[in-house]
Amino acid sequence: MLKMLGKKSICCGLLSLIAAAGNTAAATAGGTDEPAEVTAATVSEALAFGKITLGLRARSELVDTDGLETVDLTSLKTRLTYESALFQGFRALIEMDDVTHLSDFEGGVADPAGTEINQASLSYTIGGTTIKYGRQRILLDNQRFVGGVGFRQNEQTYDGLSISDSSLANTTLFLAHIDNINRIFGEDSPVGDHENDSYLLNAKYSGLSAGSITAYAYLLDNESAPAFSTDTYGLRFAGATGAASYVLEYAAQSAAADNPSNFDAAYLLAEAGYKLGPVTLKGGYELLGADGDEGQFITPLATLHKFQGWNDMFLGGGSGNIVGGIEDVYATLGTALAGVKLSLNYHQLSSDDTDASGMDKLGSEYGFEVGGKVGFAELSLQYSSYIAEEYSVDTDKLWLTAQAQF
Repeated sequence: MLKMLGKKSICCGLLSLIAAAGNTAAATAGGTDEPAEVTAATVSEALAFGKITLGLRARSELVDTDGLETVDLTSLKTRLTYESALFQGFRALIEMDDVTHLSDFEGGVADPAGTEINQASLSYTIGGTTIKYGRQRILLDNQRFVGGVGFRQNEQTYDGLSISDSSLANTTLFLAHIDNINRIFGEDSPVGDHENDSYLLNAKYSGLSAGSITAYAYLLDNESAPAFSTDTYGLRFAGATGAASYVLEYAAQSAAADNPSNFDAAYLLAEAGYKLGPVTLKGGYELLGADGDEGQFITPLATLHKFQGWNDMFLGGGSGNIVGGIEDVYATLGTALAGVKLSLNYHQLSSDDTDASGMDKLGSEYGFEVGGKVGFAELSLQYSSYIAEEYSVDTDKLWLTAQAQF
């Protein structure tokens, strides 16, 4: 495991959160019940009856890369969220995040220090339709194509207009126009914001006895990074019967807008799971294909940490793929014992097009996560080890996280 698994780094993140959270808990003792939804009669009442929440998350992250400097960063994220009460269908929300570094290391981990607005939006709801304008969180399906990268201390959010509708039986429709993407690198980074003229369309129907089917079209025009501009169309089917579960998904992608490349590539996912008592087993195959040397299927808006192992070895500069594409054969195991959750995973990663990449077996990765709640805090330990074959070098990563919300 990691050479740098020292007591100082781990305890720093844990104790910082517990100390801060303990003070907050003492100040708010006795207010554990969720307040009932308030419908205000005036704008001033809507503001006065709004809800304030405080979230704290401390993390120690250690990265041991063969032949390179070891990364050891401890950080604390403080999130303050205000959401107004409902007034004639309208609701306002503003959310501020501050990330503070508690150790001296300043590079190598995508958790920059700083304070910024994470969300700021005005929404209007009528019947089963909600229209939202402003900076907002967008999480679609399993976040393989559009997500918030919530694992990182600085979340990815979107500036634009979105419409969600559930008026039709068993149907959820989502449409958004995105003007700007607030990426995880922070506003002070030259790549922290990407200006866009992009559209997201997602339609899900869950009225089938065998499962739900989702059709989507993600039409990305990234004006700041034209190589991220693509048109993606896909179908996803997910369901369960008894103890078994299954997912099938296919998508086709082509270069769009001012993308300097000209390619067509495919995405494929096939996954099956089975629940055996308290244990859930899953196995799957995921392909992010390539079009020779022309390009490869990319997912620049995804929560990439969830896929192809936790080591983030295949970020591809934020595109989510590398030259030649990636085939991922994986297996996971999850269970919970006495309130403690445990998950294990293994990935075998290969190149889709060996001629384009010059590689065959990229590498393999295994990892585990254990977590549970202790008092008001949720604690987790996540570890990942990447064993290089033809791509990159051996890398171990460990995260110790403690978080609470009030």
